[in-house]
Amino acid sequence: MRKTILVGGQAGQGVSKTSSLISQVFNNLGYYVFVYRDYPSLIQGGHNFNVLTVSDEPVYSHRRSLEAIIALDDLTIEKHVAALEPAGFILGSAERASHPRLIAIDMDSVSLPPSVGRENNILVGALLKLWGLPLEAGFQAAEEEFSEPEKIQEALDEGRQLVSLREKLPRLRNRKETYFLSGTEGVSQGAIAAGLDVYFAYPMTPATGVLHNLARQQQKYGFLVSQLENEIAVVNAALGASFTGAKTMVGTSGGGFALMSEALSLAGISELPLVVYLAQRTAPASGVPTYSSQGDLKFAVNVGHGEFPRVVVAPGDAEEAFRRTVEAFYFSQKYHLLSIILSDKHLAESHFSFDRIRAPRVKVERFFLEEADPDYKSYQLTPDGVSPRMVPGEGSLVRATSYEHNEEGYTIEEEEGTKKMNDKRWAKSPLLQKEIDRLQPVQTYGQGKKLIVGWGSTKGAILDSLADLPDYRFLQISYLSPFPSQQVMAELKKAKEVVLVENNVTGLLGQIIREQTGVAIDKKILKYDARPFTPEDIIQKVKEDF
Repeated sequence: MRKTILVGGQAGQGVSKTSSLISQVFNNLGYYVFVYRDYPSLIQGGHNFNVLTVSDEPVYSHRRSLEAIIALDDLTIEKHVAALEPAGFILGSAERASHPRLIAIDMDSVSLPPSVGRENNILVGALLKLWGLPLEAGFQAAEEEFSEPEKIQEALDEGRQLVSLREKLPRLRNRKETYFLSGTEGVSQGAIAAGLDVYFAYPMTPATGVLHNLARQQQKYGFLVSQLENEIAVVNAALGASFTGAKTMVGTSGGGFALMSEALSLAGISELPLVVYLAQRTAPASGVPTYSSQGDLKFAVNVGHGEFPRVVVAPGDAEEAFRRTVEAFYFSQKYHLLSIILSDKHLAESHFSFDRIRAPRVKVERFFLEEADPDYKSYQLTPDGVSPRMVPGEGSLVRATSYEHNEEGYTIEEEEGTKKMNDKRWAKSPLLQKEIDRLQPVQTYGQGKKLIVGWGSTKGAILDSLADLPDYRFLQISYLSPFPSQQVMAELKKAKEVVLVENNVTGLLGQIIREQTGVAIDKKILKYDARPFTPEDIIQKVKEDF
């Protein structure tokens, strides 16, 4: 069983809150839910809509075709009615534009006085009745979603009385545990689980969600969230905090990441641990600021002048976002380097249902020396390139510098010393790669002999398309730096045919695969209209072109 519901209206009409209420109802009833958010960069007006896909089986993406539209304005009907399935319907106030598919609710007949959100909640109550869902599930969701649920519950009850049963959806056996979270929440909880001490950020869509989410939890978990005046201040403050021993993270999107690039090079040479959350949006420049893209991949892999090792990890859903964020902190702390969590608007702001959240396979420590060493050297040469770490105030002199340096941290310019320090930093790579290989940097789904290759938020649509593409399996690449060349090459060699799926113009992952393995992927499905893939996009393209 699968139903897709669109909730649409203007910014300020409560589209997201209404979607959250409906999602929680289905989640509480044991259904799997995926929610996609679409909105322009306007505070009021414009056209906002959320697409909810609910199913009795796991679902990871939204669909084009709709079974129901909840229209909070006429424009929603005009824009989306063509996507309705033959048995689909529109649910809206009787004031909406007349349409043969509209189930019109006479709001004047409602006994409740007019209030903010009254219409929305009445329509949700009507939806529950139309599909034979228990009112108690709506009441429970209202208690979970709102601080004053009583008025919501009254409106749900009123809406239920205004329509008749249309179709009775099956009652599902309640899942033992349910988790319903966004990519933003996954990253936030991963940072907390890793022992975050301080998060610096300047607001920039779509990374701002993590700033807000962590700010709400800082007193509960005992860390600091600080909003500074710009991204240059953010990253330099973060490096200062890291120097003192704090587990530090910053968050931004493409334009802010560009401003941070010089300081990220500083992180490289000073070997200060830092985690960066990079939530991509459509570019270049301001681009389409509230929409999604995967255009920053090579920027993340190569950011910063000069050469220095870094970790770039790209989770594919909210559950992975939690685990991969913990891993990013682990590698940053253990190897004294830059870790980048590469997300995008689609992953950050979509909600996913899960039966379980897998525990991280690494434990994030600080990896400090337990006792002060009078002969301590900040950049001591070691076989694996990882120097013992101390922080200021522990009895030994600790240095960090932007200049090339010797073991003590003093500036040098000689050939031999410069080469030694470059070799030291890069000596971390073999052990780093070995550890990453144990964390499933690549994963395959399905049994087909042909192969679809993707990364990041394309995971959901690709997974949901496999049922209609039995000849294909899916290779998800989660670590982009260091790149798991051998594992990727092994999967490519086994494939009868390879198709690349990316949300960018030029196939950036395909370019990296060619650089790292020598294999060129000629068959590509590339989408760069600022919107994410749906399963239909992939299925149609594969069947038509390949």
